Amino acid sequence: MAHSSSSVMTEGPRADADSDSLQARVLLAAEALFAKQRDDRGGLHWCAELEGDSILSSEYTLMKFILGQQHDERPDGKSEYAVLGRIVNQIRLSQRADGTWGQYPGSPPDVSSCVKSYLCLKLMGDSVDAHHMVAARERIRALGGAEACNTFTTFYLACLGIVSWEACPAIPPQVVLLPGWFPFHLRKVAAWTRTMILPLALCSALQPVRPLPGGVDIDELFCDLSYKNKLSKKWSERVLTWNNFFLAVDRGLKVCRRVGWTPFRDEAIAASERWLLERMDPATTEGLGAIFPPMVYIQVALQKMGYPRSHPVIRQAETDLDAFMIDAPSEDPLLDHIRLQPCFSPVWDTAIALDALAEAGYTAAGDGRVAASCDWLRAREVLRSGDWIENLRKEDRGLRPGKDFACWAFEYRNDWYPDVDDTCMVAKALYRSGDRLGETANREAARRAIRFILAMQNDDGGWAAFDRTTDRPWMEAVPFADHNAMQDPSCSDITGRVLESIITCGTRPDHPAVRSAVGYLLATQQPEGCWWGRWGVNYIYGTWQAINGLAAAGHSMELPACRRAAEWLLSVQNADGGFGESANSYLDRSQMGRGPSTASQTGWALMTLMNLFGAGHEACRRAAQWLTDHQLMEGKPSYLRDEVNTPTGVRMMHGPLEQLDHISEPGSAVCGARRLGVTMDDVVAPLQRAIGDRRVGGYDTTIGSWNEHWFTGTGFPKVFYLRYHLYRHSFPLKALAKYARLTAAGGRGAV
Repeated sequence: MAHSSSSVMTEGPRADADSDSLQARVLLAAEALFAKQRDDRGGLHWCAELEGDSILSSEYTLMKFILGQQHDERPDGKSEYAVLGRIVNQIRLSQRADGTWGQYPGSPPDVSSCVKSYLCLKLMGDSVDAHHMVAARERIRALGGAEACNTFTTFYLACLGIVSWEACPAIPPQVVLLPGWFPFHLRKVAAWTRTMILPLALCSALQPVRPLPGGVDIDELFCDLSYKNKLSKKWSERVLTWNNFFLAVDRGLKVCRRVGWTPFRDEAIAASERWLLERMDPATTEGLGAIFPPMVYIQVALQKMGYPRSHPVIRQAETDLDAFMIDAPSEDPLLDHIRLQPCFSPVWDTAIALDALAEAGYTAAGDGRVAASCDWLRAREVLRSGDWIENLRKEDRGLRPGKDFACWAFEYRNDWYPDVDDTCMVAKALYRSGDRLGETANREAARRAIRFILAMQNDDGGWAAFDRTTDRPWMEAVPFADHNAMQDPSCSDITGRVLESIITCGTRPDHPAVRSAVGYLLATQQPEGCWWGRWGVNYIYGTWQAINGLAAAGHSMELPACRRAAEWLLSVQNADGGFGESANSYLDRSQMGRGPSTASQTGWALMTLMNLFGAGHEACRRAAQWLTDHQLMEGKPSYLRDEVNTPTGVRMMHGPLEQLDHISEPGSAVCGARRLGVTMDDVVAPLQRAIGDRRVGGYDTTIGSWNEHWFTGTGFPKVFYLRYHLYRHSFPLKALAKYARLTAAGGRGAV
């Protein structure tokens, strides 16, 4: 049975019941997407904000205190403390009404986020007796106290002398010396984990401590102070478990460290340093791993090893990390802030945008903007080998990037870590965009990408995001693996996306790799009929990608697996015709497919429905109608005066600019800013003054596009989530364009 949505949106004009009107909507959406194109960093492309949660601001702030730089002058001449003040203001703005911080709108409170945020506020002068600090403290203790934090938070606390290094899991740098046949080896963990492990291993070995000025601590957040000096991870009741095994190993490593028996320690530290410096070469990457966590950890590790702030490697590390800052000035000091992104997403954003535009009929031959963006993508092709090549089959290890195959990374430059996910999206975008008249470069690059993708297929028939690998579930029991992504095994969403890509680019549906991948998808279908989504929220995302892949492979939509998927998808369509799902479904299976309708998730579902039923089905019509109703049109309000309900029943607004995720009824308090009697207009007006009229209160005002404040992207399930600011534009455009094409071809009435 369909469930209702509590989402409230002021509707614009409804689309007329003819294909011309619908096509006009598609063209309007396409031009709105083109309006977000950038002309920098080598040419025309897309790169929208990639929004995370408060931990980006809190961890950056704590890093500066660990480095002892909080009162320094920055290389650009600004006061470090003044910049931190504006970063911490973002933390204040994102505090919820109950005093907590969470991972996404509508999420349960996250104790690690809460502890780091509380500490940052305390360091920047907020009184522990202030109402918002008391509320945070009470909730943290109710959640289990500071000892309930995850490993990465505990490392920050140890570096500041708040807990001892005994409270952190031991990560011996000797892991860098382990042979390839050893069960635990760097190339057997996820690509992102490799770049995080070694900086943390250096910190674990060298144990940097910079006590906070004035003896500041957070003892008031602990329920049991003994955990300041011991690992808080609990032993399993059953003796023979991987958890207990690794806890015993951790205890043994710490005993060895205390008695001074650490063989090959110096050699391991030197080898780790070489490994890291090689992967920080600015000619090959923009920061270690080109992602936030290792770019923070490496600065702490290298400082402890004696690198001064003036060292070129440190200067470059600072520059690369600070590039993630987004300055959001405001005349109102309570709203003036800086926020941070976890990384840049230009290759991903550009490939998805081009794919959507191709569905709408835009090609390289017919539109110079498309052609220029294709050129930009081809110029981002990775031309060197990295760790990943060691995981290929022996017959594939001699393949040469840039010659024998083509591959791409997610960011502007991350040549060490190209990935399957971006490569398959770029290949599909280039192939569907086609070439300028008389040229063949785009489709030739797309065909070369197929060779890379086939070489990366896992033995189980599926594909992972980054590496050819084997699922090793025992690794998730390692004490420092609580980021829930120690490894990168096959997943259904990547596998479905790869199938659609390689078949679009010319691989035959009867190819052995395709047949193996279809088998993997059928084996990973959930009992309810849907698929789990590793990289997007969640079962709607996974089902969309899996059905796309099966359809591309020629799998009949009348077969039982597809019929079950169809029944499930129909059962979760909201009463308003749209689709939505909260990331709470990662925590509670009863929430799968449930949540207020969103533009991106409705786009995913509409594309899935069209594969399952054809465009003439009533569910397709209702989903397409939701998209046209919610498309921004002339005269439509640019923000929601009646905010949507969260799954927890708290009304909120979570915009990308101010992250005020707890505004209640109009006229209520903005708790994060601790202002009383603030209305929606009070919030919007200063933001409008600060950033102009293109975006207001975190909501887009571009005619033809859509708004979406929910997080529909996944980083690490249960740990870190994302809001891709182009998802709400590209995916609805693609879905409506396909719907318009199919309804026109079939002679059915359009929305």
